[in-house]
Amino acid sequence: MKINGKALYQLFKYSIYGLLTINVFWFFGEEFLATRLEFPNGVALRDFFMAYAATVDTAAWVILLLMFELETWVLEDRHFTRSVSWSLHTLRAVCYLFIISAFYGYVIDAIFVHQTSPLAGVTDLCALVSLDWSYATTFGEYSEITAANCATFTDLANLQRFDGIKVIVDQPGLADIQFLAWVDVVNAGVWLLVVLLLEIDVRLQERNLYEGLALMLSTVAKIVLYSTLAIAVIIWMLKGDFVDWWDALLWLVAFVFIEMNIFEWRQESHQAES
Repeated sequence: MKINGKALYQLFKYSIYGLLTINVFWFFGEEFLATRLEFPNGVALRDFFMAYAATVDTAAWVILLLMFELETWVLEDRHFTRSVSWSLHTLRAVCYLFIISAFYGYVIDAIFVHQTSPLAGVTDLCALVSLDWSYATTFGEYSEITAANCATFTDLANLQRFDGIKVIVDQPGLADIQFLAWVDVVNAGVWLLVVLLLEIDVRLQERNLYEGLALMLSTVAKIVLYSTLAIAVIIWMLKGDFVDWWDALLWLVAFVFIEMNIFEWRQESHQAES
């Protein structure tokens, strides 16, 4: 039995894309649970991108990823009619709108976790049992305080509450949550820069201008950006946040495939010219 290496490569690539699609529902499940505490009266339209930033972000990125896959691998030059190009560009513009909105949601989330005040008069979490209070175990994840778990969260007396919701945390936990919130912001911002570079690369390649200085500058910039994204993966690994580091790692792998698509497209252009 002969194994087709190219077929295996494509199977692996589309398996990664499929796992990223599954992550959309994973993030939705997490954020849906979090909104029950963060928005006890329901999520208003103006708060949607704050409440579901990761879900919207991931869904828009999956669609954008598929657009890049179509443009850099699936479709050939003869397929790019005016209607096809217009459709791709329109859909991509909508994705960017949602991605930028999700980035705004990450920033608002990061600002929110800095809005805290001391929980005066409480030194024992067990005193809050049956009063509908929850404890922030990490960024965006909460656990209801019950008689069974109230003694397990913290033994520190200096407790903080997040303004507007009945969620508390100790000082070390708060610092950790604030740090992770800004990791999200930096990660999302760097991805915006990555996709901007990819857009430039694709447009240059379409005109056979992705050479020389343009190629060198793009490569150097991507080394810096992808290294920053890899650091975020390591941070989430060290913090034990499986969902975030797994999702971030999958995205790095997925965009390696897009980079390979552009590389092969460039090689084919050179061969055609020869």
